[in-house]
Amino acid sequence: MSGKKILFDIGSTYFKVYADGEIRHFFRDFNRPIYDDLSDKCSELLQGYAPEDIYFCSSANGGLSTLIIGLSESFSLRYAINTAFNSGINIIDTVLYRDLNSAPIPTESVDVVIITGGIDGIGRVFDEKLIDYLDKIEFQNIVYAGNDSDGAALDSRIEKLVVLKNIVDERLKINEKELKKYLTDLYQADIMGKEDIKRLYELSSNQIFSTPYIVNRSLPFIKERLDVADPFIVIDIGGATTDIHYSRDLVKDNIVTEGAYDRLVFKKLGVYKSRESLVHIARQNEFVYELLGFLGATEDILEDRSEKSVRILMQLAIFLVLYKVSHHHADYVELELEKLNTIILTGGISKVLNDKETEEIIGFFYKKLLRFHTHPQIVVDRNYEIWTYGMQQKEERSGS
Repeated sequence: MSGKKILFDIGSTYFKVYADGEIRHFFRDFNRPIYDDLSDKCSELLQGYAPEDIYFCSSANGGLSTLIIGLSESFSLRYAINTAFNSGINIIDTVLYRDLNSAPIPTESVDVVIITGGIDGIGRVFDEKLIDYLDKIEFQNIVYAGNDSDGAALDSRIEKLVVLKNIVDERLKINEKELKKYLTDLYQADIMGKEDIKRLYELSSNQIFSTPYIVNRSLPFIKERLDVADPFIVIDIGGATTDIHYSRDLVKDNIVTEGAYDRLVFKKLGVYKSRESLVHIARQNEFVYELLGFLGATEDILEDRSEKSVRILMQLAIFLVLYKVSHHHADYVELELEKLNTIILTGGISKVLNDKETEEIIGFFYKKLLRFHTHPQIVVDRNYEIWTYGMQQKEERSGS
């Protein structure tokens, strides 16, 4: 294996480049295609590298959307929600099968519909009302991970249906491997399918991975590079998404999965590309107006376009992502945040917020929502290098 490699992270706001032990950042020109902009700005850096020595990951797209139809809240719906979030998929809605007749119809096209439920060997769980409901929805992909006998029947009725093993096994435990692989591959294919991203294969002969996937693969190696204590989480705040990466030991449920680490990708909590949705979510939160007062700001800051507004929005993104995995928000995976020793912040936030600003927002969350007067150690990845740990592991394995 050649010792000279160059690594790129294509974000929604910046290009990040790692070469010769150094990381450089280039602000994107949004009026130009990614390939053209990167080729111009990084032409000198690219000289001397063969396609097999150039590696890319990307978070520029911001994830996929899904609608989940499940038979029960306790098993099929809960398991599918857990698997979808940890595969980088943004859930727009969940519907119990019994409520299909009164369920709202998504107004926008859904990237993937997931149908799940029932125990293998028990058939005739899903009937005509499922077909009628699906006829009203515009979707790009559809996958079934329910009981085996209904899978065969639905396969003959639903065009392009992908039938996988049941997510609920005979002991009512989660069997997520096939669905997780399908969703992860779909997310990956979406990134590679974008014309801007596909052109990057003119520069590299290696697979392009999603950045949340790569950052999650970095977690086992963080303690070798940064002074952190277990258990820890990584919050990655970008322009299009805010992601949280965590150890399964922090999960407050009885779902047993194969991986030691998982991730949640929040498509609507980005600071630049997803700004409007971040502001909308903030306005709906019961604590945000008190939080704005604590930060010395008013509601008007949410509509402002100043540097101060960007800083406030990044603080809100930290607060909201912690809120969404706390006991205050039952729709997501609940993490035992009171057990945390370290919170690691990475992404665009590392170039904008100072230590005082990160300290005050995390302090507010722990005091207000968890009733703790202390909070975990805060480590900021100021060089935004965590993604490189996972990329280096990938290229070392592919080159071995």
